[in-house]
Amino acid sequence: MARIGIIGSAGRMGQALQAAVTAAGHDLAGGIDRDGDVMALAQASDVLVDFSAPAALEFNLDAAIATGTPIVVGTTGLEERHHWLIDAAAVSIAVLQTGNTSLGVTLLAHLVQEAAARLGTDWDIEIVETHHRMKVDAPSGTALLLGEAAARGRQVGLKDVAVRGRDGMTGKRETGTIGFAALRGGSVAGDHTVHFLADNERLSLSHLAENRGIFAKGAIRAGEWLLAQGPGRYTMPQVLGLGD
Repeated sequence: MARIGIIGSAGRMGQALQAAVTAAGHDLAGGIDRDGDVMALAQASDVLVDFSAPAALEFNLDAAIATGTPIVVGTTGLEERHHWLIDAAAVSIAVLQTGNTSLGVTLLAHLVQEAAARLGTDWDIEIVETHHRMKVDAPSGTALLLGEAAARGRQVGLKDVAVRGRDGMTGKRETGTIGFAALRGGSVAGDHTVHFLADNERLSLSHLAENRGIFAKGAIRAGEWLLAQGPGRYTMPQVLGLGD
């Protein structure tokens, strides 16, 4: 049994996380939202789970470092400087950062990387994601996670091949690019499909999230796993024994 602290507890994911902590037989060390005392929460927790906002990440990591508390970072919309902060924190504590804590999505990313590695660039890759109308970032963290998996499979950098949007006279599709399309509406928890399209055949790999409980369940499992790790930066595939 572990004491798990939730950062971002007032949001929809935060509420799902609180339920998941109880369902897994752990103790809820507490939950905070904007202007909450993250240092006090870190001191009371064996592991922190952060689903707050990018602007709060530096403060959350500082509190985790000060108290030696492992932290799962599920916040999306992170920029390059946030990843520098995570790298620096991982020197002192165990940090697991991911764009999606679903175990199913974690396996999907593994399959996407395998497919991209084995199919040539004559197979075009397009990633389509759908989320509820309240989501504020696009593409989703999960879509980017899947794009990174495809880029790793092709041994290229995603930023060098990503096409984030198309409008007007865009010209023909460039070989080797990875496209993204974001749909928003309704109450969709999260649907993601990676299309591999070649002449005369298509392969589509999909994950459909029916409710946020799957992400909460995966985050708690990640927190359980992180408790046994030393300082370092970790990933969801490692939780499933899939390596990096």
